[in-house]
Amino acid sequence: MRFQLLGPLSIAHGPETVVLKPSKPTSLLAALLLHPGVVVSTTYLVSAVWDEDPPATARAALQTCVLRLRRLFTKYGISTTTIEAVPGGYRMHNDAETLDLVLFRALTSRAGAAGGPGEELYRLREALSLWHGPPLANVASRMLRRDAVPSLEQERLRVLERVCDLELAAGNCHQVLVDLYDSARRHPVRERFTEQLIEALYRTGRQAEALAEYRTVRDRLRDELGVDPGAGLRRLELAILRAEEIGGPEAAAAGPAARPGPGAGTGPAAPAAARPPAGPGLPRTAAAPGALPLPSARTAGPAADSGWRGVPAKGRPGRPGLVPVPGFAGRETDRGAIAARLTSADGPRLVVVSGAPGIGKSALAHQCAYEVRDAFPGGIFTLALARPDGGALGPDEARALLPGPEDGGRGRRLLVLDDAAGAGQVLPLLPAAEDASVLVTSRRGLAAVVATHGGAVHRLDALGPDEAYALLAGLVGTDRIAAEAKAAAELADVCGHFPLALRIAAGRLLTRPGLSVADCTAWLAEEPPARLALAEDPRLSVPEVFGQAVGALSAELREVFLRLGTLGPRSPLTEAGSETELEQLVEAGMLEDGPPGTPPYRLHSFLRVYARWLARGSLPTPATTPVPR
Repeated sequence: MRFQLLGPLSIAHGPETVVLKPSKPTSLLAALLLHPGVVVSTTYLVSAVWDEDPPATARAALQTCVLRLRRLFTKYGISTTTIEAVPGGYRMHNDAETLDLVLFRALTSRAGAAGGPGEELYRLREALSLWHGPPLANVASRMLRRDAVPSLEQERLRVLERVCDLELAAGNCHQVLVDLYDSARRHPVRERFTEQLIEALYRTGRQAEALAEYRTVRDRLRDELGVDPGAGLRRLELAILRAEEIGGPEAAAAGPAARPGPGAGTGPAAPAAARPPAGPGLPRTAAAPGALPLPSARTAGPAADSGWRGVPAKGRPGRPGLVPVPGFAGRETDRGAIAARLTSADGPRLVVVSGAPGIGKSALAHQCAYEVRDAFPGGIFTLALARPDGGALGPDEARALLPGPEDGGRGRRLLVLDDAAGAGQVLPLLPAAEDASVLVTSRRGLAAVVATHGGAVHRLDALGPDEAYALLAGLVGTDRIAAEAKAAAELADVCGHFPLALRIAAGRLLTRPGLSVADCTAWLAEEPPARLALAEDPRLSVPEVFGQAVGALSAELREVFLRLGTLGPRSPLTEAGSETELEQLVEAGMLEDGPPGTPPYRLHSFLRVYARWLARGSLPTPATTPVPR
């Protein structure tokens, strides 16, 4: 192994390992090694080496850094042709024998295709052994530490999660407790480690400690982020309270969504844990010379959090009822119309809530379910149709997860189908819903669903200024927001009035009581798409949520979307693609119809900022655009 990236950046020289000193050539080498075999644009390399303060002669200075690297390579017996100058940038050819990052990903890929849990565990343990400290600890680039290091760490954590799953499935609960205590403490918002720790404690006879762990993380999530634990933790708590048997070999056979498999770590449909750093927020795929990679679609294994969750209309001892969405604000017209449709005595009781990623579809559906709970004594059931990594449940898989007649109580039911990928996923489920009211959320309009079954579609727009202000006040606190009302309005503008972005910003303020709203706004405004993310939770990350949406597009539509980001503010959107392509982007939730009397299409300002962020660097031509996987 010549280059080591999974720890301090170092070069192997015979039996010795030389840790490089922080310098501009070291930052350059790190930026190239993070993209093995891929052309890295000059623009990106300049940003990696000099951050926000490049010299006037940055390109010439970059060439000097390359020469210094080549001299360093000669000193340690490495060919100077390892760095290749190509049109638009530079490229380093590395494989599993020369770069530990490539070997790590190769081992995790082989583990996903292993013949059994034992072989998979061996491969994953071998992959984890390549890590020898915090990555890029000796690299001075602020940009790489900000953008690349978290992604690398997420890759390691996903593998560690899978290792712990396999150990638990094998019954090694005592042996894995040390790893889980450490991981759960170091990453308190990463719920999967807490789930595993609670399971291990419970299976080793420590029920009280297991429940105490659950309550600790529940209180932390509510106090710091204003959210409740995920479905996996809630189901685990219920199983412990019922003294049910949990875990076993079948868990390893199925595997969680986080299981690394062939191609793991490629494509933005994967969370940060599976996404290798490949430029400013771009996942790694094959790309044309001089081009930064585009997102690609990704398939995944069974979801850890898939399955319905039934909630009684009103709480009862040992089982609380629905609770309102923390800090929910606005959408009064939509809420009233949705409630009327769902509780109607006649006519189709089906509602589709559609719109852009992060626009607040799921939050609105949950809030509406809470507000009409008294009309559904039979219970309210939520089925997540998307896996945590963005992959869609198949129709048969989703149908098998629907609640049966024995679930819930007597009377009318409400079924919430959350995050549907398309009409083909929803239509097979409706006959099984029988006479239940159905509330569906999707980026798509699902015209085929309402055309065949009736109902209504609510296309959500960004929040209004007053609604965005009320959301921030409800999450952060009325007094704190009122004390900086002007800064709060500016913060809402930076967030594009998107509920997801506003909740992330609120989370940052809540975890930093001494941070002023104005300072938070100024920091986020420098690069909103990259900075609007809460560590360790892909559900609260603009790059992850938007990246999944872009990754679900075809290669041609991804290119059109990126071109939208390069247009000037007054340029017609039709310059980015044909009418057919723009119509498909509207259907995918990435573009909006224009109001009457205006241009036919409209792009949310926040999505425009994101598209511009993704489009940094050259765009591939259609002939060289990578095929989605």
